Amino acid sequence: MGVFNFIKGQFIDVIEWVDDSANTMVWKFPDSDKEIKNGAQLTVRESQVAVFLNEGNIGDVFQPGRHTLTTQNIPILTSLKSWKYGLNSPFKADVYFINTKQFLDQKWGTTNPIMMRDKEFGAIRLRGFGIYSYKISDPVKFLKEALGTKSLFTTDELSGQLKRMVISSITDYIAEAQIPALDLAMHYDELSKGTAQKLNVEFANLGLSISSFYIENLSLPEEVEKMLDKKTSMGIMGNLDEYAKFQMADSIDDFAKKEGGNSMIDMGVGLTMGNMMGAMMGNSMNKNIGGTNVNSGGMPPPIPGAVKFFAVVNGQQGGPFDLNAIKQMISSGQLTKETLVWKEGMANWSAAGSVPDLSGLFGGTPPPLPNA
Repeated sequence: MGVFNFIKGQFIDVIEWVDDSANTMVWKFPDSDKEIKNGAQLTVRESQVAVFLNEGNIGDVFQPGRHTLTTQNIPILTSLKSWKYGLNSPFKADVYFINTKQFLDQKWGTTNPIMMRDKEFGAIRLRGFGIYSYKISDPVKFLKEALGTKSLFTTDELSGQLKRMVISSITDYIAEAQIPALDLAMHYDELSKGTAQKLNVEFANLGLSISSFYIENLSLPEEVEKMLDKKTSMGIMGNLDEYAKFQMADSIDDFAKKEGGNSMIDMGVGLTMGNMMGAMMGNSMNKNIGGTNVNSGGMPPPIPGAVKFFAVVNGQQGGPFDLNAIKQMISSGQLTKETLVWKEGMANWSAAGSVPDLSGLFGGTPPPLPNA
């Protein structure tokens, strides 16, 4: 009985993998240099695939289910080992279990900024982060391209490579999409889908596929964000004067809220700001009056009275005459350059041609007709 148990213990009759981890991608069944019994039971659970290898050559692949191992259901391995059909002897083989579930919540982020050329801001730097999920879609290719000779392979061993692929793909897609920097946030869904399509091409080379890809944030440099904030505030306020008053009001409010804000220094600064704000408001009001000058009293000056002259006509004083009447008298010959005239403010009577208010009226006027 003891000999029978010893012989039985030298063979493997049950092969399975109960995965209790969250990040194991590939696990090699530990054979302890034992042979697999002909007719052994292989259990492959959902989200698993079992792959048999013979001396490094990939053999048969088993999908989820319970399998009895005989030469009938391991034809590739039988061919590799050159077994005769119906051979019942135990055999040696490496058995790898491949985890085909989705590996969720894989984080990505930019170690260095992504350079982007924007029409409005020129060359700018972007930083971003998000999450993605993937799975092994081609177990045989994954074993060939990624596993090597390891007996255990986890997502940690692949995360660095995948992150670099993610950054490369999203950089390319942002450049191709040519979305303005200010509009990036509105196109996260489009950018995510486009990047996922690019990534699937790269991931397929490793036997992987992208299940989902999400951009959580793309941020501009701090100096650009500050410039945008100021530009937005100016747009809301309407113009620079209004923005300056808005800034001044904010500063006064900050002084009022600041701890110890009732100190004499703070009061002085607050009064100075208040005066400056009042001056700016006054200037703004002056500009809004269509460029018309106003006096310090805020009222326009009175309309000046009409200029009136007295004149010596035919040896007698006449008047007062306004400028229109003077023009008519010049036209009719009643008033000439030698005619004596006077108005309020003049010290003496003077010839009309020498008075500045009247001298210009004689330029195109012909002299009076000579006496017949």
